Amino acid sequence: YLLYLQEIKMNIVQRNVGPMLLNKLATSPVVYLNGPRQAGKSTLVQHLATTDFPAEYLTFDNATQMAAAGSAPESFLRQRQGPLIIDEAQLVPEIFRSLKTIVDELRQQQTKVKGRFLLTGSANVMALPKLSNPLVGRMSVQTLYPLAGCEAMNNQSTFVDSLFNNDFTTTQNQVPLVELISKATFPEISDDQLMPDEWFEGYLTTILQRDVRALAEIKKLSALPHLLRILASRAGGLINDADIARSSGLNPVTSRNYKTILKMLFLSFEVEPWFRNIGKRLVKSPKGYIIDTLLLCHLLGQNLNDVEQKRPDLFGHIFENFIATELLKLLSFHKKKHQLYHFRTGNNKEVDFVIEKPDGTLAGIEVKQRDRADSRDFKGLKELAKLAGTDFIAGVVLYRGNDIVPFGDNLWAVPVDQLWH
Repeated sequence: YLLYLQEIKMNIVQRNVGPMLLNKLATSPVVYLNGPRQAGKSTLVQHLATTDFPAEYLTFDNATQMAAAGSAPESFLRQRQGPLIIDEAQLVPEIFRSLKTIVDELRQQQTKVKGRFLLTGSANVMALPKLSNPLVGRMSVQTLYPLAGCEAMNNQSTFVDSLFNNDFTTTQNQVPLVELISKATFPEISDDQLMPDEWFEGYLTTILQRDVRALAEIKKLSALPHLLRILASRAGGLINDADIARSSGLNPVTSRNYKTILKMLFLSFEVEPWFRNIGKRLVKSPKGYIIDTLLLCHLLGQNLNDVEQKRPDLFGHIFENFIATELLKLLSFHKKKHQLYHFRTGNNKEVDFVIEKPDGTLAGIEVKQRDRADSRDFKGLKELAKLAGTDFIAGVVLYRGNDIVPFGDNLWAVPVDQLWH
């Protein structure tokens, strides 16, 4: 019955990384699907196992399976002849070197090895060299984040392509922003009528007590929740490692290491600065965000429905965090490896987000929570356009109004709901 409910949920909410995952399985022996806990990885791969990617499924959340794999990883894998899905693979690090051995043997035998192993994990494998190094050239990585706004609305967002084509289409029936933020979260609590504080308490406890212990030796485990709340209080701001260390009571080295663990477990992420060697003084510090906006509200002790009305200044930071997560998700669906940056000059002209394509062309996105936009909102975008030259394709101010309005060559005020329509 539970599997039936999962199937119903999968039919209702189509995950947009599905086609990309299948493409990677068609070209790579090992595919690793990573992302935050409870983002829907298990549901997605179980669905694929019964449809487009017939495979045996097992999970290392099962203590017996984990113990068997840990004691004899190579033998454990050789017992399975066909395609194999391993859920939470990072819980048995020994399995990765055995995967390398088996893949190399299959290649020498000229046996078909594409799509042989589909792994999932709640840790960023690329941040764990001891896991990723053995499978260099043999493994492709795909990330699944919590629901994007377009997925929650059963849409296929065209925002990134529209941005680079300077081609936006007015949409109808806008969803209230707070309602959309409540939908664009972890599938289990999507569109919940109440702020799920109890759910997030259990979620964080599982990650910080179980996943951290499995991946790293932490002397001050109790410092991690405090550090995460400090990062939440600075969401959307420049990362200042010295200040974070002082506030957390940790030495700078320990603070940076613990911050890396939080990123590795998909609790926080950073947006790097955009710059080129163009002789201009630019700020080169990353900006920090929390992976889910409802999680951010929980860490801040705020009710999303109340903060918009009672704390508009704070809601501005929450709104920017939401846009950051939406862009991260949309880029994870995209076939081309677009990169997400921010831009700021030494005299504080800034653009909240910059999307750069592999060919070096780029577009800027400024975020305003107002329901109107004016020429002053485009100062940072114009500075970015000047520095990027012909590589600058478009600049938009995402705002909470209804109209698509041109503000000059390749400059637009665009309703925020373009992200999910």
